[in-house]
Amino acid sequence: MSDIDPITGLPKELGVWEELVKEEQRITIRTVNRKFGKLTTLIEGLNKKDVNIKDIAKKLKSRLACGGTTKEDTIELQGNHVKKAKEELVKMGFAESTIKIE
Repeated sequence: MSDIDPITGLPKELGVWEELVKEEQRITIRTVNRKFGKLTTLIEGLNKKDVNIKDIAKKLKSRLACGGTTKEDTIELQGNHVKKAKEELVKMGFAESTIKIE
């Protein structure tokens, strides 16, 4: 028996709610200098309640071949991956117009 989503009224297997939530996120991607001149890419603005940040970070680290971590509502990637991270987020279903690069 399939579970029905109380908000949309559709079966949860369709994953409609996750797609709607992804389009509403306001994401900011920027780089910061860390200790010893190392660059770190920060992806901020993801709502931890709506999307699985750890899963997104895992996919980004795998596709960009880098290390990283999640801290609260922020994904930190080692290195300068601003453009590539935006491309990968768009491939994951996030709206390109909601992703801002600083």
